[in-house]
Amino acid sequence: MANKKRIGLYPGTFDPITLGHIDIINRSAKLVDHLVLGISTNPSKTPLFDLEERVRMVRRETAFIERDSGVTVEVRTFDCLLMTFAEQIGATAIIRGLRAVSDFEYEFQMTAMNYKLNPDIETIFLMADPSLQAIASRLVKEIARFDGDISAFVTASVREEVMVKLNK
Repeated sequence: MANKKRIGLYPGTFDPITLGHIDIINRSAKLVDHLVLGISTNPSKTPLFDLEERVRMVRRETAFIERDSGVTVEVRTFDCLLMTFAEQIGATAIIRGLRAVSDFEYEFQMTAMNYKLNPDIETIFLMADPSLQAIASRLVKEIARFDGDISAFVTASVREEVMVKLNK
């Protein structure tokens, strides 16, 4: 029996993509044969960037990973249940980054629900790099809105896009 291709799915809104996201994506590429970055349209969130802008940013900021790791990295959008999307793309694992205990509580509950929906798709938790644990897209936008320096949390090109979007 041939080995099944390991397809990892790292979902998120990526509004905007942060250095924390990029770290998890880079580390995820070491664990799978093919990595799908699933950009969701979360109805409970009002994004700063539209879907096309987020796709463009994620593609640009992660282009080096495919080149450096040899793993195919694909950016896709989805507007359905995470497990439905995971099944559609043939994912063998969902990858989630954890920054703090509060993340774990939420992710633990989601993983239990996802397991009920499809026990064949594993969830892999990657702990955030300690130097990146405080980064959250929501906080990056809040800091930028009040003219704070976000350069420690995002790449220079993302910082520029955030500032333009906020008319700063």
